[in-house]
Amino acid sequence: MTLKQQRVDVTDRVIGKMKNGEMELFLDNTPIGKMKLSDHMQVELEHHFEVEQQKIYQHVTTTEGTDAKYTDCDDGGWC
Repeated sequence: MTLKQQRVDVTDRVIGKMKNGEMELFLDNTPIGKMKLSDHMQVELEHHFEVEQQKIYQHVTTTEGTDAKYTDCDDGGWC
């Protein structure tokens, strides 16, 4: 089993709430960043999120491959 970094598009799950002239951004009720509303919009996100071409991506770690503890089982189910 190996760990792999992946980038997941979470744009449709991000919501924004206005507070003190800024748009606070949340993913599943967890704050992930904010947008400063001015002539030159700035987006500041937590370290495992990024914006690219008007989409918001989350960097996650996933497993890849088979789980070795189940590969040596016999036909009776004993491992």
